[in-house]
Amino acid sequence: MTLARKGPRPARGRWREWGLAALTLAPLALVVALAPIPQDPRYHLLADTRTIFGVPNFANVLSNLPFLLVGLAGLLHCLSGEASGAVRSWLVYFAGVTLVFFGSAWYHLSPEDSTLAWDRLPITIAFMGLLVALAAEHTRASVERALLAPAVALGAASVGWWAWTGDLRFYVWVQAAPLAAIVYFLAACPARYSRRAYLVWGLCAYAAAKAAEFHDARIHALTANVVSGHTLKHLAAALAACFVYLMLRGRRVLPDVAPQSP
Repeated sequence: MTLARKGPRPARGRWREWGLAALTLAPLALVVALAPIPQDPRYHLLADTRTIFGVPNFANVLSNLPFLLVGLAGLLHCLSGEASGAVRSWLVYFAGVTLVFFGSAWYHLSPEDSTLAWDRLPITIAFMGLLVALAAEHTRASVERALLAPAVALGAASVGWWAWTGDLRFYVWVQAAPLAAIVYFLAACPARYSRRAYLVWGLCAYAAAKAAEFHDARIHALTANVVSGHTLKHLAAALAACFVYLMLRGRRVLPDVAPQSP
């Protein structure tokens, strides 16, 4: 039984790796071929600008607190020795989520391009950690050692490129690639761990976050100026990270799935 299962496993793993490479690199090539995407100057014109307790844009600043709570909870879980799988990548992911609290709060105290870079930088760290963690857990463990540092550097470089040139193409790709990878892994790869459905809930929460961001002013008006879409975006995005934490917290290795190849 064991000998019969050893042969094809590396080939299957390589097939999944090539599929992931095609899924991520083909859109990157498309992005390169497109015209530069400029930053919309209206992006900083957020609907809820109330100053409360002397804090400008109070709701958009305070609504970043869940990122800190979820990020710290994830870091503690990864450092506890109870975490399984691509622990280093998950550490990077939750470090990014934690830093989103500081970067986003700083940006919303004074919304402009210079502070927005510090908001976006930890987001790329989290997204690249997520991408590598899922790639390693659905293909081979060695993927984490090979890709984690380059992926984080690439994510940071996308923000640097935007800050230098004003071109958002590569930052858009850094956000889109991990989300597409989640769909790919769910559709094409068998689960090695339980609770993978939490990834679906995380995707739904993040989609809701982007929708709320897009309808910032409309939501603000519909709620009689009580809450804005951008505030709800923060809460929904933090909920997406919380689903990842809950997945890791309670998951177990599925007994009928072969261990990862080195």
